[in-house]
Amino acid sequence: MQIFEIKNMKMLKEFEGQFSSEIINALKKTDREMFVQDAVRHHAFNINALPMSGEQWISSPLTVAKMTSYLLARDVEGVCEADSVLEIGLGSGYQAVVLSHLIRRVFSIERIQALWEEARVRIAKLGITNINIKLDDGMSGWAAYAPYDRILLSACADSIPASLFNQLSDNGVLVAPIYCGESQGKSQKIIRFIKRGSNITEQILESCEFVPIKPGISRNTK
Repeated sequence: MQIFEIKNMKMLKEFEGQFSSEIINALKKTDREMFVQDAVRHHAFNINALPMSGEQWISSPLTVAKMTSYLLARDVEGVCEADSVLEIGLGSGYQAVVLSHLIRRVFSIERIQALWEEARVRIAKLGITNINIKLDDGMSGWAAYAPYDRILLSACADSIPASLFNQLSDNGVLVAPIYCGESQGKSQKIIRFIKRGSNITEQILESCEFVPIKPGISRNTK
């Protein structure tokens, strides 16, 4: 057993009984220290979110476990098996790597070039071959490999564009943080959408706090 797995096991004791063994094992296999900035590396195995470059955050292990559980949707009858997943918001790559231990094909889009480049190096160092990433505006999706059995938004949106629902498999699942309420009192909720033919149903799961989704591509400046 590697050192990071021992540290993960200690961290994951706080989650005992909350998540399936498959999710706990996926988190245990993922060395979180590889995904955090040097300045906060000593906090890598705490359960808190941590800052990254580009004014972004690496989600806490608890948030990653929750989003993964909601996405797999083992508690929902009639959904398709998760063979492919599209993630909107690659960030550090931590969530994508956790998903790579659970789902055969992982596709992830990042709009910030610096983060995309850093994540690409991390994934290559880990030798993971079932993650495909690209630099783009994620809200357009990735039509070339659609449909996806699962779609996950790792940042908060005002709504889900039709283009993403169009790229979701029949009986597929989309999980996203969504702004709810009036402009003066907006809150964020994690919502799970199920696509059944032309019908989209939704389930509000819990309150949350994610960075907002932004449009376009943020390229490196010289």
